Amino acid sequence: MSNLENLVPILACPACQGPLEQAPEALCCPACRLSFPVCDGIPVLLLEAAKPL
Repeated sequence: MSNLENLVPILACPACQGPLEQAPEALCCPACRLSFPVCDGIPVLLLEAAKPL
């Protein structure tokens, strides 16, 4: 299990505080339909960095 997989259960969407799901090179919020990038194994949970799904 990677470090990111360990973090996903405790991370929350910065927009709605809902749970995030891991996707290839991103974390996604199904409620907001936003995708947050993961750069070098570090999630970038900034609304400015989010892209719509």
